[in-house]
Amino acid sequence: MVQSKTGLFKKELTDMADLFKALSHPARLRILQFLAESKTCITGDISDELPLGRTTVNQHLKELKDAGLIKGETEGVKVNYCLNDVNIRKMENQLSGFLGNLKACDSEHQNCNS
Repeated sequence: MVQSKTGLFKKELTDMADLFKALSHPARLRILQFLAESKTCITGDISDELPLGRTTVNQHLKELKDAGLIKGETEGVKVNYCLNDVNIRKMENQLSGFLGNLKACDSEHQNCNS
C-alpha cells in the first residue's frame, strides 16, 4: 500500500496545501467571488450563477465548506451560504506571509537567471 508523504512536512505547509487545493478550481473561485460580490448570505441556488449543474456546484460548495472558506447553515429546506470572514482573513495572512517569504528568498538570490 502506498503511504502519503504529507506527514513528513510541517502542519503549516500541509494546511496551506489543503487550502490551495480548495482554491484550485475556477468554479470554486467564482463561488467565492459571487459570495463576496453579494455582500450577504445567499439562500438561492448558486448554480444559477455558474455554467455547471446543481450537483457539481454542490460538490464545489462542499469543498469550500470543508476548507472553512464558506459557511452553510440549513434553514428549513434551503441552505444559506456565506463567506467565513474569519477564515478568509486567516487565509489572506497565510498567503501574504508565504508570498513574502518567497520574495525574501528571491531577493537573496538576485544572481539567478531563470
